[in-house]
This record gives sequence, C-alpha cells and structure tokens, in this order.
Amino acid sequence: MMASEPTFRDFVRQLCPLALPIAFQQFVLVLSNAFDVFMLAAVDQNALSAVSLATQFQFIFDLFLMAFTIGSSTLIAQYWGKGDVGAVQQVITFVMRHTIALSAVFAVLAAAIPHLLMRITTNDNVLIDLGSHYLAVTSLAFVLIGVSQINLCLFKNTGRARTGTIISAAGVALHIVVSATLLLGWFGMPRFGVTGVAISTVVSRAVECAWSCWKVRQDSRHRNAVRRTSNPAMSVLERDYWRYTLPVLGNEIIWGGGFATYTVIMGHLGTDAVAANSVANIVKDLLVCLCAGLGSGGGILLGGIMGRGDLAQARHVGRWLCRSALALGTAIGAVILMIRPLVLHWSLLDARANEYLSGMLLVCAYYVVGKALNSITVGGIFPAGGDSRFGMVCDAVTIWAIVIPLGMLAVFVWQLPVMAVYVILNIDELLKIPAVIAHYRTHRWLRNVTRESV
Repeated sequence: MMASEPTFRDFVRQLCPLALPIAFQQFVLVLSNAFDVFMLAAVDQNALSAVSLATQFQFIFDLFLMAFTIGSSTLIAQYWGKGDVGAVQQVITFVMRHTIALSAVFAVLAAAIPHLLMRITTNDNVLIDLGSHYLAVTSLAFVLIGVSQINLCLFKNTGRARTGTIISAAGVALHIVVSATLLLGWFGMPRFGVTGVAISTVVSRAVECAWSCWKVRQDSRHRNAVRRTSNPAMSVLERDYWRYTLPVLGNEIIWGGGFATYTVIMGHLGTDAVAANSVANIVKDLLVCLCAGLGSGGGILLGGIMGRGDLAQARHVGRWLCRSALALGTAIGAVILMIRPLVLHWSLLDARANEYLSGMLLVCAYYVVGKALNSITVGGIFPAGGDSRFGMVCDAVTIWAIVIPLGMLAVFVWQLPVMAVYVILNIDELLKIPAVIAHYRTHRWLRNVTRESV
C-alpha cells in the first residue's frame, strides 16, 4: 500500500504491474488484427475491405461487452480494494449471465442475416458476399468472446492481469498460425481466403474461452471465501451494477455508433479509401495500446484506493495519470510520424490507396494526443469512481451533433476529397479535451461506491 503522501515513484511502482500486462494484452489483440489486414491485403484487397466492414458488426458487440466490463470493473476494483471477495464473486455471477444472453443474440443475427448486416455498411456486391460469409462462419465466436472477456475482466481487477495477458497472447499466437496456414496454404492445406481467417478466429477464441474458464474454476477452488447468494432481480449489487453500466452502455453506443457511422461514410468513398483506413487504424491502434493499458490499469488502481476510502491519495494518482496521458499521447504521435515511411513501403496497397494512407497517418499523429487523454479520463479515471454519465453526454455532443453531420455533408452534399472527409471524421477527440479537463478539475469522480452490507 502507498504511503499517506505518495510520490511519483510509488505511483509508477503500483501502476506498472497493472498497466503493462493490460497494454501488452491489447497490443497482441491488435497485432492479430494487423496480421489479418496485411495478409489479406497481400492475397486480395477486396477480401481485406470485406473483412474490415464485416467486423463492424463485431465492433458493435464489443461496445456492449465493453460497457459490461467497465460497469463490473467499477464494482470489482472497489470491493476488491475493500477486501470483500464475496461481493466480487456475486458481481461476476450475474454479469456472466447477462453477457452470455447478449452474446447469443449477436451470434444468431450473424448466422441468420449476414447479407442484411453487410448491406448496412456497403453497396458493393462483391464485398457483401465476402463479408456475409465471414460473418456466418464467425457467428459462434461471439459467445466464446463474451465468456472469455468477462473472465479476463475478473483477472485484471483482482491482481491477476498477467494471467489474462498470457491467455490472450496464446490465443493470438494460435490465430496467427492457423490464419497463415489457411490463407497461404501451408503444410499442404488449400487456400481458404476469407473463410480461413474466420475459421482461425473461432478456433483461437475457443481456446481462450476454455483456458480462462479453467483458470477461474481452478482459482475458485483455492480461494477460501464464502459465496453469497441472493435473488438476482432484487440484489443491491445488481442494481448498483446497472446504475453504473447503463450510462457506460449509452456512452459506448453513442461513441461506437458514431465510429461505425464513420466507417459507413468511408465505405461510400470506394475500396481504396476503405483499405487505407483499415491499415491506418491498425497502425494507430497498435500504438495506443499503451494508452488503453494506462487508462484501464489506472482505473483499477484508483478503484482500489477509493474502495479503501483514501480519496486524497486518489486525487494524487488521478493528476499523475492525466500528466502521463498527455506525455504518452505526444510520444505516440511522434512515433507515428517516424514510422510512416516504413508503413507506406510495406503496406502492399494499390498506388491510390497508399496515397490516402500517407495522409491518414499524418492525421493519426495529432489524433492520438486527444485519444490518450480521453481514454485515460473518460475511459479510466471517471468510471473508477462511478462517474459514467459524463462520457455519454460529451460523446453525444461532439460526435452526433458536430462530427457526423459534417461528415455526411462532406460526402453526400459537398462531395469533398477523401482526405478532407477523413480529417473531419477525426476531430472528435480534440473537440472533447476542453470539456474533459474542466470536468476532471471538479473532482466529482472521486467517490467510494461500495456498501457496508450487500
């Protein structure tokens, strides 16, 4: 435990065991996507664009799943910091039940109406056929992902982030090997194209799910804790959970729906723009993993501190997190500028798509500064104290009242060039900064949300 007057060295020592495994876990997941992008680009650019658009349905699923995990993290981190293991077990029980139900809905939709889902994102029949086949094959993965992600959330918030990282890394390694085998026809296998990537996704997710469930069961056998039981419909904990989760879900839907709309807007600019955007997003996401680790790890650290009732110490940690975010965002932007020539050289895109990619990487260099600060505050610090409403309001205004209307006008009315549209679609994170900083300084997010009796 930190001293009453913590130093920055104390902060770093407490944060690194949480943030670094989470950052690495995010990195290997994005690396898996990056591998798919570059392998598909080498095989067939239409396949790359189709899979990129098809995964937007999974992106929507991920938004719901993210809300579930953030809501559960708010409670788990604080109750774990308080030492109430029984409450943690109860939270995981009802969250897992809700997650399985949600995952089943998405799995059925992906299996039953894949063509309809693809038509929402593009009007290109080639991309629709390829993408719908990918969705149908990967439909089972939704349930597997749902179960494993809740288990990984439990690991992160109870001091076992390293366990989740090992499981995720193994799943990614398996995905890469199976994808390469089925895409390139290694070991005498036929080349399956998009189907190969889909099969690899299901196989790797099944391994992650089975391993994480086994690990949770193994840990529960070794933990000497009394399981509390209650009527889930009347549970005080469950009511608390939905009170913090529903605003996060609203925020995720607003933000994610806006991001998906960005992709739809880009989808109407042609396959070159879609392919370039896919590569740019991969490069950006690979580098902002440290921001995700800092935000998630910082939220867990803050949650534990607030669960113990030390709000003064939480204020110190919050200030250091914000300063670290700005420094990290600036450093990531500089790295993007430095590696830009290498990315353009190895992208394997057509000449026009590569030209778009060149400009998109320049835009990403400034985008990540705002992304870093917002992911640490809105995605980490604020939810740690149960303040989940601010992000919803902030995203509703910046994305749906400003950026999306401008983006649609730029494409469908003004018919601006691709790069002008891309710039407009990437100003949302910078627009949020003044409001985010002002809200942080109010310190309304400093709250202990645990109860003495549940």
